[in-house]
Amino acid sequence: MNLDEKTRFVTILDKSGTVVFGGQREGIKNYLSETEQKKSIQHALDSWFLRSEFSEKIGDGKYAMAKYGKIKRFTIPLNHAHLLYITTEPEINDSFIEDVLKLKEAHEINK
Repeated sequence: MNLDEKTRFVTILDKSGTVVFGGQREGIKNYLSETEQKKSIQHALDSWFLRSEFSEKIGDGKYAMAKYGKIKRFTIPLNHAHLLYITTEPEINDSFIEDVLKLKEAHEINK
């Protein structure tokens, strides 16, 4: 959350979509209801794990990014069972994801 003030929401999820850790920046307006947020997170998880089906042939995914009119959404694998899910303002600097990946690498335990 501290990498950029344009970060809206950061959470660590397990494969089932259960929030292990995370939260939303104070003062941020939610665009989705709680039910819609859960559905959006589940969609991102399902998409990520479907993509991993091809990793043996094309390599492991580093991250996925979806850009919408009001947000950017990043999905980043932490290990085989957990994902980092981040939403930001759409105009966040392109270097943000590289900073996230460097931070992830610096704290990686299970490669």
